[in-house]
Amino acid sequence: MLREGRIIQGRGGLYTVRDAEGQDYVLRAKNRFRYEGISPLVGDLVSFTPGQGEEHGWLEDIRPRTSVSIRPPVANITQLIITLAEEPEPDLLLVDKLLIFALEQDISVLLAVNKSDLDASLAPRLESAYTRAGIPVLAVSATMGMGLDDLVRRMDGHINCFAGQSGVGKSTLISRLTGLELEIGDISQKIRRGKQTTRHISLLEAEGLKVLDTPGFSLLELPTEIEPEHLRELYPEFAGLQQDCRFEVCLHNKEPGCAVDAASEVGGVDAGRLARYRLLLEQQQEKWSNRYA
Repeated sequence: MLREGRIIQGRGGLYTVRDAEGQDYVLRAKNRFRYEGISPLVGDLVSFTPGQGEEHGWLEDIRPRTSVSIRPPVANITQLIITLAEEPEPDLLLVDKLLIFALEQDISVLLAVNKSDLDASLAPRLESAYTRAGIPVLAVSATMGMGLDDLVRRMDGHINCFAGQSGVGKSTLISRLTGLELEIGDISQKIRRGKQTTRHISLLEAEGLKVLDTPGFSLLELPTEIEPEHLRELYPEFAGLQQDCRFEVCLHNKEPGCAVDAASEVGGVDAGRLARYRLLLEQQQEKWSNRYA
């Protein structure tokens, strides 16, 4: 008899699926998935046949995905929580790539600035840059509990995925929010970067929250499929200015009469965001021109 559930873990060709009643089943994927080039992912909604006794069951079908990530390989994220801290030094280019990834797939997104009890200056700086793009910025502290009630409210009803650099406290935040004990790493004193602690992907469910614990998105690259001309549409703060540009097809790359350029000079658009957009635009243009090489 077919049942339905969600993949919460996959390892060594075995998938753990949890049904609506909270019962877990260990399954293998039928051979047709391999023949059709389909890889089941943590987060997938599936139909399956339970095993008998000690025998494993079988994955039968995968429902259409609302979103998918290749690195890390997860499906059906509904909210991306980009986590930053004063240390390690924030990689805002990575933040912007993550925002593009989320907006391209209609995934809700927010910035959580951890360790704000130690340094209260980062959250306001990020708020100044990102609220123009409609991105909420929360000042939180996993150790002190600061801002966590607001974060929990925003996480409710979502399949949440924490993303960001190693060492910003993602595992500490997840542990504090879910009550589950996760391995937590330190910041290397030599290179001032975090050490990766999460090695396997799991969908955690606790305290009424659903959280994907993943090895992270720290090596995220924009897919070649994003056309250079489409990139500007993934910057919400540009949308209201496009009509005021001199050229109808303005890429906001220092063209004469560019309204986005003018807005950045008076603080209407964050100059750092615009500079990083132009860097990503150049990279996408190079990828696009070499896509058949």
